[in-house]
Amino acid sequence: MFLKDPDAVLDYQVDWAAAISGGQAVVASSWAVSPVESGGLVVLESGLDGAMARVRLGGGVVGHVYEVRNRAGFSDLTVDERSLVLRVEDR
Repeated sequence: MFLKDPDAVLDYQVDWAAAISGGQAVVASSWAVSPVESGGLVVLESGLDGAMARVRLGGGVVGHVYEVRNRAGFSDLTVDERSLVLRVEDR
């Protein structure tokens, strides 16, 4: 579990290198936050750098816990997903 201040804008990443096999590549990445709520945690920007999926997150309600999911698509048309858990606290 990661801790985040509601005023902080922070970067997180998922490294898919260990999940891919020879000749396979990460070709797509999308991010989703749950729950979606007013004043909640939001995706500000995201990107893909080789096998590294990156996301910049902002906001969040103090005391709330969020699941941030990264869904990756691979060159062989398979799909996988990883989740991060963040708790928002005044820091």
